[in-house]
Amino acid sequence: MSTAGRQPLEFDHVGLNVPDLETATEWYCETFGLTAAPPFAVPGTDLRGIMLLHEPSGFRIELIHRPGAKDGMRPLSAEDAALTLGYGHICLRVPDVRREFARLLDAGCTSRKDPTPAPRPGALVSFVADPWGNLIEVINRD
Repeated sequence: MSTAGRQPLEFDHVGLNVPDLETATEWYCETFGLTAAPPFAVPGTDLRGIMLLHEPSGFRIELIHRPGAKDGMRPLSAEDAALTLGYGHICLRVPDVRREFARLLDAGCTSRKDPTPAPRPGALVSFVADPWGNLIEVINRD
């Protein structure tokens, strides 16, 4: 495969569809220390959204809401999510997986996988679902 003409690229954001834009914005900002940009609407549609920024690291989560949206995948585990093609989860890196896992449960997440050794030696991994069923992986990478 040729790389000629390929532009430099970097990851920009992940988008999550949510049933209540205001409630999800408040939860994500409070839970992860994100800052909300001004909300937006797509002209000619009923789609609204908001970009949330984690200022220390620069990662962004875009929350999107459209009335009439139907429920999608609500996996019970990372392994279940892998049975559906497309979006599976977002992953956040932290120094202490057990502490973050407990904090996220206290913030309203549900457990999908308790902290366990990751395939990479020395790493731990866990999974939770946010209040709307979106899967979030928490991992440490020393």
